[in-house]
Amino acid sequence: MRSYEELVADALDAPFRGWDFGWLEGRTRQADPSWSYEMRARALIVDATALLDVCTGGGEMLASLAPLPERCVATESWEPNIPVARGRLAPLGVEVRVPEGDELPAEDGEFDLVVNRHGAASESEIARVLRAGGTYLEQGVGARNLADLNQALGAPDGAYAERALLDTTAKALRSAGLEIVDGQEETPEHAIHDIGALVYFLKAVSWQVPGFDVDRYDTQLRAIDATIRRDGRVVFHDHRYLVEARKP
Repeated sequence: MRSYEELVADALDAPFRGWDFGWLEGRTRQADPSWSYEMRARALIVDATALLDVCTGGGEMLASLAPLPERCVATESWEPNIPVARGRLAPLGVEVRVPEGDELPAEDGEFDLVVNRHGAASESEIARVLRAGGTYLEQGVGARNLADLNQALGAPDGAYAERALLDTTAKALRSAGLEIVDGQEETPEHAIHDIGALVYFLKAVSWQVPGFDVDRYDTQLRAIDATIRRDGRVVFHDHRYLVEARKP
């Protein structure tokens, strides 16, 4: 394995575009939860006529679900991702809209399927844009996501909503008038195989360790690096939940 300094320097220099983590291939392994969001979404898309993808990122996941319904809209609010998403999704006939605040840029009852993988959404807005009989599918990043990583770094908690839990999300969806069809919650393993991969991840996912800086966390990063060199990897834990809901 190359030196700590070489691995960190490469990670800091590596580009990050859209929501593409291809640079980490072979250097990390995120265990999947017992469910497959992709399979669930694909099955629901078969019968959908109007689809909304909330917080599409660079459009990577939505594009992978093609063929898509004739009417398909995605939202994205992070400015660097907007042109990436439009470039990827326009050839598939997908319109990318930019929301302002918590309100979704959509008409009341515009969609019969709304999907949301790792995005933030107001449950009342989801209910508003769904048609009667429509379905909402969300895979959320939970409030305890990689909490053990932050502890290892001696860093503040990640910038996740404290209410990002299955129970609170399901309760909010019920309050908005939806019926819960299914709900699951797990903490799958997230293995890191070199310190450069961890630095790259924390650079890209800036809300995991707010204000992350390699100099500030030099001692802790070197301790993690030593563990990886000894054991071949270091393991932390993601926090994911899945909820499927229906509008009566």
